[in-house]
Amino acid sequence: MARLAQTAGLTDIQEEILATVRTFVDKEIIPHAQTLEHGDTYPADIVDGMKEMGLFGLTIPEEFGGLGESLLTYALVVEQIARGWMSVSGVINTHFIVAHMLKQHGTPEQKQKYLPRMAAGEVRGSFSMSEPELGSDVAAIRTRAVKGADGYTINGQKMWLTNGGTSNLTAVLVKTDEGAEKPHQNLTTFLVEKPEGYGEVLPGLTIPGKIDKMGYKGVDTTEMVFDGFEIAADQVLGGVTGQGFRHMMDGVEVGRVNVAARACGIAIRAFELAIDYSQQRRTFGKAIAEHQAIAFKLAEMATKVEAAHLMMVNAARLKDSGQRNDVEAGMAKLIASEYCAEVTQESFRIHGGYGYSKEYEIERLMREAPFLLIGEGTSEIQKTIISRGLLRDYQSRG
Repeated sequence: MARLAQTAGLTDIQEEILATVRTFVDKEIIPHAQTLEHGDTYPADIVDGMKEMGLFGLTIPEEFGGLGESLLTYALVVEQIARGWMSVSGVINTHFIVAHMLKQHGTPEQKQKYLPRMAAGEVRGSFSMSEPELGSDVAAIRTRAVKGADGYTINGQKMWLTNGGTSNLTAVLVKTDEGAEKPHQNLTTFLVEKPEGYGEVLPGLTIPGKIDKMGYKGVDTTEMVFDGFEIAADQVLGGVTGQGFRHMMDGVEVGRVNVAARACGIAIRAFELAIDYSQQRRTFGKAIAEHQAIAFKLAEMATKVEAAHLMMVNAARLKDSGQRNDVEAGMAKLIASEYCAEVTQESFRIHGGYGYSKEYEIERLMREAPFLLIGEGTSEIQKTIISRGLLRDYQSRG
């Protein structure tokens, strides 16, 4: 039993779920990840296995056919899956965020329509905020929905949709005419149902194709282009316009815990590879792990893994308790993604020249870790969120 990244106070059910997932990762993901990743191949068999285990409904309430588990359980599952291959965790991440948004903000009709099928993995979710010229300024969204007699017409272009081609339900943040003074109060989330695939999947809705990426292979990342796309008014999340920014920020908040968990998973795997290799590779008559230079690297890597894991767990538990966790989620995402990049690079250095070879797993991790520095907000955005929260909580009395 590994001693790093253990979580105290788990229930028997949580322990059982994690043990099952860990076995699945070791037997069904790690042995196939290299081949699938190098071929940029969608992990269809692995996804089917996750459906059978009920992972697509992990946090969906039991009344809708899910397991009704907590954000903490989900985060720990994601950590294990990312340890095997980060792209697989990406398959369920956006699905989880959309399910969370529906659970928290959907109308009773929307919950009943989508959540049971999402729990079964029949409906797969993705969500879209970003646009080609948007960056981190979410309130500057240009994609617009105009109200008509029978619903809304959407025009615009969205960018960086994980699972954009393989999902069939996308939560899309667009601008609506609310007349509010603050830009973020003129945003609305629409639930866009669509077929899987690429090209013009519906009249006025095009998924151009997969974006070729440095890493994060296998899972599809796409654009979404609206050109006179018509959608019914009952597809507004929660049934009320102008609430989209609040809906999305709630989704992103749990998404940041998810990204922190993914970073922890990659860092754990990078450490496992390094400590194993350092005990096998010999120089000057002894294993390189016995050289102080390498031993100190291992000590620092392990400490970073443990610190990131603990902060991720804390952020998840705060959210589960109903408390505000924007600062803690930002801290967890910040430190986990930065430490993930550092631990992965140290593992790469320990592997020496072999780390540069595609035959070794660490080469793949070196291309995956940088994504987590960007996903769900850069480190600079996290620092902005953290500092604003601290200034809110520590207001000067002078």
